[in-house]
Amino acid sequence: MNPRTALTATALAALTTVLVLTIRYDGYFANPGGLFWWYAGCWVLFAGALLALRRVPSSHVVPLLVAGAIAVTVTGLVAPPRTSTDSYRYAWDGRVQSAGVSPYDHAPQDQELFRLRDSWLFPTGAACAGPDRASIPHTGPEPHCTRLNRPTVHTIYPPVAEAYFLTVDQLSPEGARHKPLQIGAGLISLGVTGAVLLILRRRGIDPHRAAYWAWCPVVPIEAVNNAHVDVLGALLAVIGLGLVAALPDRRSAGGLVLGAAIATKLMPAVVLPGALSGVRRVRDAGAVLLPAAAFILLAYLPYVLLSDGSVFGYLGGYVEEEGYDDPAAGSRYALLRLVLPDSWSLPVTLAVMAVVSLYMMRRGDPRRPWSGALLVTGWAFALLTPGYSWYALLLVALIAMDGRWEWLGVALAGSAVYVFGGVFDDREPTAAIAYGLAALLVLAAAAVRRRRGSGTCQPEDVSLQASEPGSPPSARTVGRPT
Repeated sequence: MNPRTALTATALAALTTVLVLTIRYDGYFANPGGLFWWYAGCWVLFAGALLALRRVPSSHVVPLLVAGAIAVTVTGLVAPPRTSTDSYRYAWDGRVQSAGVSPYDHAPQDQELFRLRDSWLFPTGAACAGPDRASIPHTGPEPHCTRLNRPTVHTIYPPVAEAYFLTVDQLSPEGARHKPLQIGAGLISLGVTGAVLLILRRRGIDPHRAAYWAWCPVVPIEAVNNAHVDVLGALLAVIGLGLVAALPDRRSAGGLVLGAAIATKLMPAVVLPGALSGVRRVRDAGAVLLPAAAFILLAYLPYVLLSDGSVFGYLGGYVEEEGYDDPAAGSRYALLRLVLPDSWSLPVTLAVMAVVSLYMMRRGDPRRPWSGALLVTGWAFALLTPGYSWYALLLVALIAMDGRWEWLGVALAGSAVYVFGGVFDDREPTAAIAYGLAALLVLAAAAVRRRRGSGTCQPEDVSLQASEPGSPPSARTVGRPT
């Protein structure tokens, strides 16, 4: 084996070993600070593996990258969900739908669905002692609880996500518990790797950058172990952007898939300005936006017809609970709140995102829509400072497509707030520090690229080596928007 290939394989082996230990370490409630240091170790090894991969012979890159993606993905299966209970809600929504009931009509604790309660989702007695259990109304002396979070409210998930939950439930053998959702998410995450590699190959771009997704610790922890449905939204967003770039005269196909991404988790709507990069005519914009809107409406229609209540469920309550409409309520807008009154945070965020979106729509390269999507998504994260690490799955997928590694700092910031922020009563200082450092990294990398003369839009993509600060430009090297 080539020595450089062997070195990268060794780095991957170290990464997967530490990922296994991290995922098996059940410290989210007992020792969040210690758990974050395990996370940090994974990220250090991830960075080392990426650096080693840059020197691997080109013929070995894709096989090594794919083998590493499989190994990293499998680490997420070594334990039940460790830091989130969202997948239990997914399992419940699938169970409810399999029984012919709309998931939007009842909260999990409603007595009308008592007959559907599985013991692994609704334990009793001593099993209710866990810190991630929520008490539910009951009769008799024995305590009753559920693994589901927010059991008093209706589901929040859009229709494509609900269809996915139903499909997994239908395919799951009896007694499989949490595993089918983890396995399904693992297969989807590998699908993202495959989609990114395919897009890079068709564009003639160095495939190294796919490792930004394939080996990133966020993927096995949040996409696989916690089985967050965000990974499905990321896959559809990647495919949609790839279609928009590949079929500039037939953007409607990409618009349909982007609509499916939005109907999975809503957040992928933030990539739409990138999908419209360089669009000058209303007709061209409509070719993306109208199919996307049509898909969303048609996806909701069956649930509207089958449901007695609102198909938006707890969405409004979630926005309020998370402090997006009231900055003083939590750690949102942590950077803006350092320099602005709380009441200014939301309007300033909206104004900045409008400017960035319009800039990309006017100046972005239509052959690289993921570049604009990354810029808009990345700054949305930096301004909103979300406290959930799985939100970054979409961001990491865009990084893999575009190659601007510095945005990985924003993904790491989300993990810092979610895990390490739990050490303190107030997550806001952690959010300000973590996202502040991430934003400085992005700005510094942009300044380095600008100084090296790679800050303007050009026709072709940039290879990974040329996108790294300190790397010499290749014969194919051209600029990109920063």
